[in-house]
Amino acid sequence: MATEQQADFALIGLAVMGQNLILNMNDHGFTVVAYNRTVSKVDDFLAREAKGTQVVGAHSIAEMCAKLKRPRRVMMLVKAGTAVDEFIAQIVPHLEKGDIIIDGGNSLFGDSARRCKELESKGILFVGTGVSGGEEGARHGPSIMPGGSPAAWPHVKEIFQAVSAKVEGGAPCCDWVGEGGAGHYVKMVHNGIEYGDMQLICEAYQLMHEGLDMSNDEIHNVFADWNKGLLDSYLIEITRDILAYKEADGTQLVDKILDAAGQKGTGKWTVMDSMEMGMPVTLIAEAVYSRCVSSLKDERVAASKVLKGPSGKISTADKKDMIAAIHDALYASKIISYSQGYMLMRAAAKANNWNLNYGGIALMWRGGCIIRSQFLGKIKDAFDKNPNLDNLLLDPYFTGEITRSQEGWRKAIAAAVVAGIPVPAFSTALAFFDGYRSARLPANLLQAQRDYFGAHTYERTDKPRGQFFHTNWTGRGGDTSSSTYSV
Repeated sequence: MATEQQADFALIGLAVMGQNLILNMNDHGFTVVAYNRTVSKVDDFLAREAKGTQVVGAHSIAEMCAKLKRPRRVMMLVKAGTAVDEFIAQIVPHLEKGDIIIDGGNSLFGDSARRCKELESKGILFVGTGVSGGEEGARHGPSIMPGGSPAAWPHVKEIFQAVSAKVEGGAPCCDWVGEGGAGHYVKMVHNGIEYGDMQLICEAYQLMHEGLDMSNDEIHNVFADWNKGLLDSYLIEITRDILAYKEADGTQLVDKILDAAGQKGTGKWTVMDSMEMGMPVTLIAEAVYSRCVSSLKDERVAASKVLKGPSGKISTADKKDMIAAIHDALYASKIISYSQGYMLMRAAAKANNWNLNYGGIALMWRGGCIIRSQFLGKIKDAFDKNPNLDNLLLDPYFTGEITRSQEGWRKAIAAAVVAGIPVPAFSTALAFFDGYRSARLPANLLQAQRDYFGAHTYERTDKPRGQFFHTNWTGRGGDTSSSTYSV
């Protein structure tokens, strides 16, 4: 058992993630002090899951801090919000200058930026880190996305990289992200992309299950095949397994699960911040709104008896060809989602003066986390070749892939529209693609409308950018224009 000032690390919060991360750290030779607000959980953990390990317990914040080597490293895995601030307030009196507080929960990045600033003013270093991978990842290797006080990184690097997931060549899925709230920002975008990936998979499932009348076993086989190719990923893998899962009576569980989705808020945060940044993360937004629509279960059941549309069946002479088209729609839409996510991170980096390593972020997501996939290796390659890449779609590999997938993408969406099957994420991805590749959009008319009713001004194609004009459209208005701004 560790004596005074002999433990390497302290972790507060003994829910499933906290327990598994402690055991992971123990496996890698680090002595961890475990603490929980309900102290009986500490004793239960030591007597059960941590029995026979080097893990030690503490029954107070003071005892926990007294057992730590300097600089003290204290990590919290508690519910985001006021609980984090309350624990920080309790921990700080027991720390010295140069000690480190780490928030490993799903905190809002703005809160992390504030905490970092406040603690640094007291001489305490702060790390706000995203941790992804769920229970399995925490135990065997999560993706870890740390940001905050740069001076803290040398003191947490060894332990974080040791316990994180590893990919090709033993590369750890953990590296320094940036200052302030950068770590939690990247985790927020990760979670937003996760929302998008899940919705895309659900739309592919719906097209096969409802549209093509395929059984769960048939769709299981499709996902098993897809997981061997371009779509190889954790979420495709678990979807394959879910569709094969049977209860004791031989019936399939997935058919008995109510179609009303929940959410914890990180996807919503991503969409809200995209509004602030003026970045069109339309696919993540549709994924969030799709969960909202699903939650209106009773209304949808009532509406289904009143609002009539097509049969919901896809008429096709070649099921195999349509399945291939659905694959391409899923793959192309996934490229769009990640492109939008990276657009948002680039805008946030500029606004917050972060120097984000975009290839490094792809590597952090390559293993351990919920969105881990083969696909992320290609994103890392793209940013390694061109760190200043404006948009993932402009990388030659992804340009080629989306060009190759485009015919099937459009075919699947067209079939869904004719059949009356909702595919909001597939559809918005294609709409963004068609908008992004358009040299001219109808916003000229929109600007004319804004100037007509509100004197909001417009720019002209025959004048330099940055010059704004106002027209007295009716002959009755004045020449005074309204103020203008750009998103």
